[in-house]
Amino acid sequence: MKIAAVLAMLLLPFFSFCQDSLSTHYKIYNTQTQKPATIDDIVAQMQKADVLFFGEEHNDSTGHRLEYLLLNKLVAAYPDKTALSMEMFETDCQTVLNEYLAGLIREKNFRTDVRVWPNYKDYQPLIEFAKSNHVPVVAANAPARYTNMVNRLGLNSLQQLDATGKSYLPPLPVDTATGPYLAKFDQIMGGHASMPGMEMYQAQNLWDATMGWSIATFAKTHRGYKILQINGGFHSEEKLGIAEQLKHYDNKVRILNIAVYSDDSFDNPDWSKFAKMGDYIILTDPKLPKTF
Repeated sequence: MKIAAVLAMLLLPFFSFCQDSLSTHYKIYNTQTQKPATIDDIVAQMQKADVLFFGEEHNDSTGHRLEYLLLNKLVAAYPDKTALSMEMFETDCQTVLNEYLAGLIREKNFRTDVRVWPNYKDYQPLIEFAKSNHVPVVAANAPARYTNMVNRLGLNSLQQLDATGKSYLPPLPVDTATGPYLAKFDQIMGGHASMPGMEMYQAQNLWDATMGWSIATFAKTHRGYKILQINGGFHSEEKLGIAEQLKHYDNKVRILNIAVYSDDSFDNPDWSKFAKMGDYIILTDPKLPKTF
């Protein structure tokens, strides 16, 4: 039996055990009803949706375990019609990611060539499960060198790229969403006056647009698939960011949105904070260890 398959078999009971042991340390809520919900409720609702956003806190151990559980349940409910899309991999690494999932290259080469995040251990179970179960994985994010370029030189600088460079990005020029998303970005950055120009916000929009474009492109050639998109929470809160950009590229796409927060109120949510963040919120116990 292949090593990846063995690893997935070993990890599944571990994560199932962790799910049971953590059951008193998180709560899922349907924001429309403001009542508790379950992973199974979300999976069932995906019958009428195409893309499920999971907006994580990158160091939330509970959130990572729930991502794994959610992917397992989606694959069980929608066999051969489930895909995983991730902020953690960049578009220019799609070929390498595909080669690893197909068992063609070693994990050592995969880790190096896709430039895994420092906390890759948090995402490895997802990748190994996808590999063992033939689940496509979309390397959704913009190459970091291009977001850095925009942060320094602005969006117009992308026009100087050659055809290969542009192929890793959505059609140019990238739309820079204004209104509520810009207001949220200003707030998190400490106010508009704290930014020397708009380049930082333009780089944020490049991230979002590239992920939205990556999802839309995959969905166009994989009709009927249920796509689980994993990203940092700010990128998809209130169905802004990536979700808004995805709608720009495919206005018929049906979206469900989960927003995850480590918060002391997980047993009694402050709905003034969370009501608009997603179709579902998951609140986790902040006293549990972080992954970094």
